[in-house]
Amino acid sequence: MTLVIALKWFMGDSEAIVMASDSRVSVGYLTYEVRKIYPIFLKKEQVPLAIAGGAGDTSMIKQSFRTCEKVLQVYAEKEWNRKTPSFEEFEEAVSEIESRLISRFRSLKEMGIEPSFQMVLGSVDPNGKASLYLFDNRGLAEPVHDNPGFAIIGSGFFTGGILLLKLLGYRPEVSIEMDLGILTSFIIDLVSEVDASVGPFLGESWLMRIKNGKILLGPLKEEAYKKFKEKIKVRRELFRQLWKACEELGEEVVYKQIEELLDRMKRSQ
Repeated sequence: MTLVIALKWFMGDSEAIVMASDSRVSVGYLTYEVRKIYPIFLKKEQVPLAIAGGAGDTSMIKQSFRTCEKVLQVYAEKEWNRKTPSFEEFEEAVSEIESRLISRFRSLKEMGIEPSFQMVLGSVDPNGKASLYLFDNRGLAEPVHDNPGFAIIGSGFFTGGILLLKLLGYRPEVSIEMDLGILTSFIIDLVSEVDASVGPFLGESWLMRIKNGKILLGPLKEEAYKKFKEKIKVRRELFRQLWKACEELGEEVVYKQIEELLDRMKRSQ
């Protein structure tokens, strides 16, 4: 199984999509590493079109990634003037992908094969509007960009992914104040300690955003990955120390100290 987290991220006046995953696949007693996030470009010009993440049967995920890529590339060439789609154009393409997946999975079920499959597909349009869709094992797509603004798929959803996301206070409207790259990697690392089918965070993280009017889609760089791992280690220890402080000093004292610290920071900015 796996853990893939996709979040809508407010960055200034525009929205972005960050998607991160572990890299572990479990088949019986065998585990191995594999990439679970698939960026989609219009190949020749390297125009960013979308980003996909999958959980479930590896062959079905790869086929579904390829279906997304084919549909989006054809639309880009024939309908979108070889550019990143608008929010509405992407919605139309998602409907086509949905139809193809429904047909594919229906055929599999008729042959007695029950699809083990979930997929997240996201994009950011030229106006900075993010799209995020969650596909289930029937091939049906649910828009989640506005509510709840995120998607978590894989076994890690049940073993702590959603709990940690809520505990750490993520909501799209407050995401501008957060580093979602660290947040997603932190959650994956912690879930991996209680779910053997989820591996630790190894840098599989992609961000689609607008910068200086240009749409960018790229992976987490090696230097950033090293910094993330260091920060995760420190934040884990901070959680322990915070809990210890509450036990020894009381919640009211600790809360007041934190409020005063944050207030001083705001005044100094």
